[in-house]
Amino acid sequence: MKWMKQFGIILLISFVGEILEKWIPLPIPASIYGIILLFLCLKLNIIPHEAVHETGKFLIEIMPLMFIPAAVGLLETWDVIAPAWLEYVAVTVISTWVVMIVSGRVTQFVIRRKRKDVQENYV
Repeated sequence: MKWMKQFGIILLISFVGEILEKWIPLPIPASIYGIILLFLCLKLNIIPHEAVHETGKFLIEIMPLMFIPAAVGLLETWDVIAPAWLEYVAVTVISTWVVMIVSGRVTQFVIRRKRKDVQENYV
């Protein structure tokens, strides 16, 4: 029953994201509205972390399964993709590298800043 309640909370937030997408005239997907809403609710303690922790962990664990339908969709539209496959591969590789580099730099910055803050508190 606990998992149903946690999943219901996540679904409710997702539904509110869908509503916001219809109301707000910006080209932002409903899933982004939902994830931002969930983040804000967790950060402001409107929803306690424990209220969605187990189901959220489960959903993250099965995330690779969620890519199977997208991969099948790509295979079904291969006749459309085939003429530009090299461009798709190039964009995928370049964007992956950019995300890895930016994520690494941001992570290094945060780690250094935390170390600096800890050192300042002990001195």
